[in-house]
Amino acid sequence: MSGLLALLDDVAAIAKVAAASVDDVIGQAAKAGAKAAGAVIDDAAVTPKYVHGFAAKRELPIVWKIARASIFNKLVILLPLAMLLSVFAPWLIPVFLIFGGAYLCFEGAEKVWHWLRPHPDPVEELAKKKMSAEDSAHLEEQRVRGAIKTDFILSAEIMTIALAALETDSLWFRAAALAVVAIGITILVYGAVAVIVKADDVGLHMASNGRLGATQKIGELIVRGMPGFLKGLTIVGTAAMLWVGGSIIVHAVAEIGWHGPEDWIHDVAQNIAGENGFGNWLVKAVIDGIGGLVLGLLLIPVVQKVIGPLLRAVGLGGEAEEAH
Repeated sequence: MSGLLALLDDVAAIAKVAAASVDDVIGQAAKAGAKAAGAVIDDAAVTPKYVHGFAAKRELPIVWKIARASIFNKLVILLPLAMLLSVFAPWLIPVFLIFGGAYLCFEGAEKVWHWLRPHPDPVEELAKKKMSAEDSAHLEEQRVRGAIKTDFILSAEIMTIALAALETDSLWFRAAALAVVAIGITILVYGAVAVIVKADDVGLHMASNGRLGATQKIGELIVRGMPGFLKGLTIVGTAAMLWVGGSIIVHAVAEIGWHGPEDWIHDVAQNIAGENGFGNWLVKAVIDGIGGLVLGLLLIPVVQKVIGPLLRAVGLGGEAEEAH
């Protein structure tokens, strides 16, 4: 009997250790995922645009196609690559972070530039045209391919940022935490996208078929509020991209060995906000965002005149650019 009790005690101890490990994995994954906030918000802000102009019944299937490819990219392609990178070339992680941060800065600055110099949106123009079923199916396939390419870039950023934020030497721990980040962020982003793209349909149904006046009123508010909400989401996403992109680059170059920018920003924040935690963070975020915007604006002509033509020459730029 004493042997059985000892065995049960050992099982309970092992279960506690396993539970603590799971908690650690989830905690590390949550912390790492938070570091990727800019890319996550960008993903959620950009994706609804891909379903614009299609019939309502095709919206959720399109979101599902992109989400399914996104989770495949993260778990089957990017997760093993991240593990190989962390084992054989950890010194490359800051380099990839710099490229990822530069991409976020470029994306954010490009949106700001388009606001300052408006031009016809090809997606909006397309939405005004009547398409045959065959044209619509072809366009859907094209949009999904473009969305998957863009998602792959954003997913690579998210996984690299998350990998750099993990505080553990265990390979399996890192792999488990990254898997949690991949699954959790994909569900969060595409669940939110699904809600966003169907919100106006739900609101219209409530306004038209609601039995109570309050239900109809809520439906009307949803329909009227969605354009403003989407615009606000785009603004928040753009600000997050510039802030996080600039912050990533500052920290990455410090890891490589150039601490000048990070030390300067720290000193400025101390002089302005002192020991005030939120004020200190806010000053750093503003400086990181301004730096991200400046860098992004400088990158726009480089991408348009050099990188874009090179990508189109090898067949990688056309659809992604059109979709974006």
